[in-house]
Amino acid sequence: MAVEPFDTVDLIRTKRSHGALSTPEIDWLVDAYTRGYVGDEQMAAFAMAVFLNGMERREIKDLTLAMIASGERMSFGSLGKTTVDKHSTGGVGDKITLPLAPLVATFGVAVPQLSGRGLGHTGGTLDKLESIPGWQAAISNERMTEILDQVGAVICAAGSGLAPADKKLYALRDITGTVECIPLIASSIMSKKIAEGTAALVLDVKFGSGAFMADFEQSKLLAQTMVDLGTDAGVATSALLTDMEVPLGLTIGNALEVRESVEVLAGGGPADVVELTVALASEMLRLAGQPDADPAAALADGRAMDTWRRMIEAQGGDASASLPVAAESHVVTATESGVLTTQEALPFGIAAWRLGAGRARAQDPVQAGAGIELHVKPGDTVTAGQPLWTLHTDEPARFERALESLDGAWSIGDAAPQRGPIVRERIQ
Repeated sequence: MAVEPFDTVDLIRTKRSHGALSTPEIDWLVDAYTRGYVGDEQMAAFAMAVFLNGMERREIKDLTLAMIASGERMSFGSLGKTTVDKHSTGGVGDKITLPLAPLVATFGVAVPQLSGRGLGHTGGTLDKLESIPGWQAAISNERMTEILDQVGAVICAAGSGLAPADKKLYALRDITGTVECIPLIASSIMSKKIAEGTAALVLDVKFGSGAFMADFEQSKLLAQTMVDLGTDAGVATSALLTDMEVPLGLTIGNALEVRESVEVLAGGGPADVVELTVALASEMLRLAGQPDADPAAALADGRAMDTWRRMIEAQGGDASASLPVAAESHVVTATESGVLTTQEALPFGIAAWRLGAGRARAQDPVQAGAGIELHVKPGDTVTAGQPLWTLHTDEPARFERALESLDGAWSIGDAAPQRGPIVRERIQ
């Protein structure tokens, strides 16, 4: 039996005492954890030490590269197209990937979008697309490359071979209170994105009530850390810091968000969804060498919609089929006249989750038709008795807890609130 070169407890003590681990120590720790030599309880102690004491830039880079090395690396070099991807840190009503991938692909760029499922109040892109009859999330790497070649965009589940160390560590962080840790978040996201083999990457880093990190400065630090990691790994990377104080668009929930995405692709849809889609598309196309591209025109003239239909059908989906509708609905009306002044994203995300749009555990099912339709947004004038939002679910017993989570999450006043632009800053 081979002698291990390091002692796990020594490495934990080093981080506990504010020390830095060497590159060989980090490489060994990640490898030993992946193969089961280092136990979950030891990795949990290490994660908490990092949570409390942080990591140097070089350590974060080493951790990221070690997690990439734990699995396969994809390559799209044979495509003959520039590849560019987008990653969002998640929010409430964030359906941007759906219109964005086909929009960018319309310009001859390949968009390999490996996406995930929702957990808690943030919705999962795959859950949304699975509300389309016939659509399949799981496809082979070979099929993925074929679709990128023929259509230009693919949204699918990441294979188990990409950064398996991260998958194991992510599950552990979820149950040990070490999720909101910049070195661990940044290395988790970037290990998967770099292993995916994209040449360029745009990060949509949210701040505000419904964001993974509510604080603007912390979100900015996370964005800079991830941009540095991408740049160090040879991936052209930039980030947009975007507002998630209020839900994005007018829908929260799987089939509801698909419907709204199709409206955007048809040249309509809510202004904030269109604004962010176009901003991210412009940034992706800039990194792909097309700074003068006009994504807004491709939404308006139907080109992006054509790409969407081909993308959905390439994975077995029926782009013309009716989307699922929940069996029950409940309308919340205004108690007084005035202006909607607040609408906090997080409680609305939790309400949609409680209606069945999300899951509490990875194995839970989701309801395709569950969620919330917003009839007004902050700044809109309302009159007493007017519908504010409609809640949808297949199980009426869920309404009570969903309504509880909305208590105090919105208010009606006299004056319209001051809101800044949705894209607050660009980091590169």
